[in-house]
Amino acid sequence: MREVGTQGRPCTLAARGVEVAVGARRLVAGLSLEFRPGEFVAILGRNGTGKTLTLHTLAGLRRPEGGAVYLDGAAMESVSRRTVALRLGLLAQDAEESFVTSALEAVLVGRHPHLKLWQWETAEDERIALTALTAVDLEDFAARRTDTLSGGELRRVAVAALLAQEPSVFLLDEPSNHLDPAHQLGILGLFRELCTAGRTVIATMHDPTVAARFADRVVLLHGDGRWAAGAARELLTAESLSELYLAPMLELQKDGRRIFVSA
Repeated sequence: MREVGTQGRPCTLAARGVEVAVGARRLVAGLSLEFRPGEFVAILGRNGTGKTLTLHTLAGLRRPEGGAVYLDGAAMESVSRRTVALRLGLLAQDAEESFVTSALEAVLVGRHPHLKLWQWETAEDERIALTALTAVDLEDFAARRTDTLSGGELRRVAVAALLAQEPSVFLLDEPSNHLDPAHQLGILGLFRELCTAGRTVIATMHDPTVAARFADRVVLLHGDGRWAAGAARELLTAESLSELYLAPMLELQKDGRRIFVSA
């Protein structure tokens, strides 16, 4: 995997007392965190604990039940949708393909926030899209129809579209979905490099071993309002994960890496 450049300046995303709920069920209570440029934050929890809903709330796609989300110090609802699209990029858990197009045209969708009304993509937009395809090892797929791609290839096209958007903050919902082990590591390594370049990555994950490898900080969601946040090296322990997943977990060491498995 090769890094693709981004043009947006770094920004700060913050949650202040954010409440996430579904009906009468409160999933997250009083979430107060600041997501800083240059860091990778992983959100972990069991199924149904509010990981995706929290990510969508941070992205401004749904209003919190309480509290507020701030983008560069401004309440999210006061920021124009175009500005939000230029600053925040969301990778959905499972993208729906509504129509067949080429891989390049699918990636060019990521350039839309940068275009004026009725403006067509420029040669520079196409260059950025091709660079994004190269970053996800699909440099020879530009002309391929999306209905001929595998699930993993479509996932990498979706990642390329997000890279072409060039946001300051990447919000990733299960980014390794449909990817084989080599591409899982490659894609997550790519986002790790983008953090090094000053971008922010917030990703929901199921695998604490992957989180321990790539994340600086983790947020643990218990689904009953409780949450915990802290440095990955400190908060990811067999004890905390056993409580989180309601199943005994073990921590192993291999070649300096921490590996978590169910006991």
